[in-house]
Amino acid sequence: MTEVVVATKNLDKIPEIEAVLGTLLPGLVIVSGLDWPDVDETGVTLEENALLKARIAAGATGYPAIGDDTGLEVRSLDGAPGVRTARFAGPAASYADNRAALLAALSGVGDRSARFRTAVAFVRPSGRELVVSGELVGSIAHQERGLGGFGYDPIFEVGGETLAEMGEEAKNRISHRARALAALAEALASAGDDLG
Repeated sequence: MTEVVVATKNLDKIPEIEAVLGTLLPGLVIVSGLDWPDVDETGVTLEENALLKARIAAGATGYPAIGDDTGLEVRSLDGAPGVRTARFAGPAASYADNRAALLAALSGVGDRSARFRTAVAFVRPSGRELVVSGELVGSIAHQERGLGGFGYDPIFEVGGETLAEMGEEAKNRISHRARALAALAEALASAGDDLG
């Protein structure tokens, strides 16, 4: 069994990451109940922010750490909100605030195409690092639909359905985060890496 820490304090992300990793890396044990300093996401890219989180968690806990950062990139907004996705409506914005701000920004806009992109960093306390990414292409719905998921899930549409409508299991098969974690598992396997 290999133990890692998931470098997030977002309680909505943890079950999703655990579910995906449990399928991809069944020998993996996610250690919980540990603490590390809050991370100021000062990176200008998703990759930089994922690395910041994983480095802090690995250094503070002594365990290998998996950190991620996700950005929603809307074509008609020149890729915004991007690295500011979680703070689109302001530094203390709720999920609902961010969704409302995005829908307002797209009011009357025809091109609603967008993509979610997740960068995942794997960092060992020794300093060895690996960064991968995954993306999901879709569009922004005109209004919120569905009760599942979190964040922008009620307005991000793929194949006529929002992520909030499709259910956790279906979302975890296709999501940007699932694709990034699959890329991580593949990269570790192709390197013959045991995560240790």
